[in-house]
Amino acid sequence: MAKKEITVQFKLQAPGGTATPAPPIGPALGQHGVNPGQFIQQFNAASAHLKGKVIGVLVTVYKDRTFSFELKSPPASVMLKDAVKAEKGSGEPNKNKIGKVTMAQCKAIAKEKGKDLNAFDEDHAARIIAGTARSMGITVEG
Repeated sequence: MAKKEITVQFKLQAPGGTATPAPPIGPALGQHGVNPGQFIQQFNAASAHLKGKVIGVLVTVYKDRTFSFELKSPPASVMLKDAVKAEKGSGEPNKNKIGKVTMAQCKAIAKEKGKDLNAFDEDHAARIIAGTARSMGITVEG
């Protein structure tokens, strides 16, 4: 089989297992010629194990209007908010702190994100997560 010609690739963030074709997902798919209903059905089936968690998706649209998608791990900010049980990050991270995480928790999050981070080893990946935590107003200990 010949390789399909790619028209466009784009990224989305959607709740795993519970996505709907309502904005912002439906219009983003529609403008690239993807059938939103078909995408939502396949996406929800593939991401059912991450029910409700926001996850990244890389959608590839081909010239014959077919598509494929690749699930990414949830954003680091979402994982950090879950770790400190906060609703959202701090509006003033240098003044208002919303919680604390340990370096061990940062390593666990980095391990879960794995291939989506551009780090060569676990320690550097954990430092990337720690930096995200600090920018959200979360204190990193140890």
